[in-house]
Amino acid sequence: MKLDRLQSLCHEFVSQHAPADAAHDIAHVRRVVNNTLQLSESENADKTVTLAAAWLHDCVAVPKDSPLRARSSRLAAERAVEFLRGTDFPAARLGSVFHAIEAHSYSAGVAIESPEAAVVQDADRLDSLGAIGVARCLLVGGKLDRPLCHESDPFCDQRQPDDSRYTLDHFYQKLFKLPATMQTAAGRREAERRAALMQRYLEDLRHEIL
Repeated sequence: MKLDRLQSLCHEFVSQHAPADAAHDIAHVRRVVNNTLQLSESENADKTVTLAAAWLHDCVAVPKDSPLRARSSRLAAERAVEFLRGTDFPAARLGSVFHAIEAHSYSAGVAIESPEAAVVQDADRLDSLGAIGVARCLLVGGKLDRPLCHESDPFCDQRQPDDSRYTLDHFYQKLFKLPATMQTAAGRREAERRAALMQRYLEDLRHEIL
């Protein structure tokens, strides 16, 4: 299957499904695809697998506060393979796509077993960092009606972060941990650059609100 046709089919498929929230819309998927293209080049990964997985990684929408959240990547993997079986996608690569989608999730905790899965995981996590990461975090916090921050300790200086209660706590509970989880050298470099931007944002915010 040619890559242009693969991307066209996947784009059409995912465009038919409502996202879980505004931070996981089709624009998020396109950014993950762009990250995937860049990382696939640096890692010499199979683009037939990585692009299919990148386009379809969120094809099952599960809200952030759903009890099914930890299973969302497996549900998406199952739905993606079901869709691809109905096309001329090479059957021999379906297992690799399944693994790359299932393993991309932070909450699922699935071990990476292929370069393609490493690329897709890194590509998705990069979109949680940097300027776009700040915007997406605030979008999700607003969707869940969580206050921006703890009133007396906004930056978790004297307490453990709890992102089930405060939006900014998500930076400390998860987002700043992502660079250390990156599987590729190129992904880690970019993750560290983006995390530094987020640190600067919080420093400016501290100056403005304290």
